[in-house]
Amino acid sequence: MASQENKLVVIPRDEAKIKKLWKTAGILFVLTSIELVFAFTLPRGIFLYLLFIALTIWKAKYIMMDFMHLGEEAKPLFYSIVVPLIFLLWFVIAMIREGSDIFMVRW
Repeated sequence: MASQENKLVVIPRDEAKIKKLWKTAGILFVLTSIELVFAFTLPRGIFLYLLFIALTIWKAKYIMMDFMHLGEEAKPLFYSIVVPLIFLLWFVIAMIREGSDIFMVRW
């Protein structure tokens, strides 16, 4: 048998990708910092909860587009992931609403 050599090829650093990664990490850090400040300064209520939901969805968008590499994919693949998440969110809100309405029914 002939011996096979495994040769490791090192790809040079892509500075544009590294810069994009740090930019995304910075945006996620800023959004998380804003959430932390709002958590300790704003009174509890529907505004705070909606703000947290909006910031979380915004952070999820950055994570999906950059770290999961969906930004470079075809649009149908992106929509096949995002649209079911919207319906899942609608389902959770509907179930919470129905669950709270059951207590309003008179026996």
